[in-house]
Amino acid sequence: MNIIFIEPSFPDNQKEFVRGLHETGATVIGVGERPQEHLSDEVKAYLSFYVQVQSVVHEPTLLKAVQKIQNKVWVDRLEATVEAHIMAAASVREAADIPGTSVRTAYLCRDKPAMKEVLRKAGIPCAASTRANDPATIRDFAQQLGYPLIIKPPSGAGAAGIWKVGNAQELERIIIEAGIADGVEVAIEEFIEGHEGYLDTLTINGEVVHEFITHYYPNVLVAMRERWISPQMVTTNRIEAEGYSEVRKMARDVNRVLGIGTSATHMEWFAGPKGLKFSEIGCRPPGVGQWDVYNAANEFDIYLEWACALTHGHPKNAPSRRYSAGMIALRPACDGHITGYSGLEAIQEAYGECIVASHFPGAGSATQAVEDGYMANAWMRVRHPDYDTLRQIMDTIGQTVKVHAA
Repeated sequence: MNIIFIEPSFPDNQKEFVRGLHETGATVIGVGERPQEHLSDEVKAYLSFYVQVQSVVHEPTLLKAVQKIQNKVWVDRLEATVEAHIMAAASVREAADIPGTSVRTAYLCRDKPAMKEVLRKAGIPCAASTRANDPATIRDFAQQLGYPLIIKPPSGAGAAGIWKVGNAQELERIIIEAGIADGVEVAIEEFIEGHEGYLDTLTINGEVVHEFITHYYPNVLVAMRERWISPQMVTTNRIEAEGYSEVRKMARDVNRVLGIGTSATHMEWFAGPKGLKFSEIGCRPPGVGQWDVYNAANEFDIYLEWACALTHGHPKNAPSRRYSAGMIALRPACDGHITGYSGLEAIQEAYGECIVASHFPGAGSATQAVEDGYMANAWMRVRHPDYDTLRQIMDTIGQTVKVHAA
């Protein structure tokens, strides 16, 4: 099978997807923006050949490169796993008559107002929402629904560019800051109170073959705004528990309504006073290296599972569910440059066997802003067979390890 993979080198874990494809026996053709001589030897070993383009999100450029490849070999699949690449890949896929995620599905998984409109019509509970590019529409929505509200880019990812609006005065300020007064389009929606988590699937021909549930502590909007917090994402090995049946059904319903075929998905949800609510979904894997957390928790290779789904149409191995596993982000007390760490020795001595990966930038490294995400600055991945014990360990890490900066 010949598979084109978009951008095999960046971000760094992209190489794991091409490794998985290579290990299934697929012929992997890379298309990316960096010169071939700048690819790592590891990535080069996985690729049969490589085509450099100026931009992988400029559809005419990408289509031209794909058609050039098709003139040489038959292309069975065209795959992308980065959110920003999904729409361009789908458009080129359809133009080049290559099987895979459709433009409709990619669009609905990218555009939040359209996504929620389709799902609400299908009976899936979502926050009230609309799109707007003028102050009048924003004000009317706020008057009808009340506060708090959330304003964000229609096709954003993560917590980037999101505002929580608590009152009319804040709304007027954000209308200016977000560019709405100048015609910038945004999504505006009801703020959902409750616990936030996500459910990731690997789906083959519309059927979920692997799934994982992860909890945020605290919710993302808080975690990406408050420096003092060491936020956690923790995946459970209790997925068969009765309390998860509703969100698991929701994920399958969402995948069905949006036309997910053979793809990874990443679905965010809230559970609170108004019940379980869908938040958003991407037809791609989760970010921040979360698949590596799933590998550590389940003693298998999710990248290879994804590749087998594409090349063979079935999974290879079952997840062990032996461990719960999580990632904790560790922030410096201020922006500047890392000067050192404290508490690491104590944590290593107490929980070394539970720590599966970590990243601690060296002294002198520039810090990154809190809003840059969970993998900015330092982080640790940890696992334990018992979910509650794991939570206690991660809390202790957050309280003990200090990142010093000046």
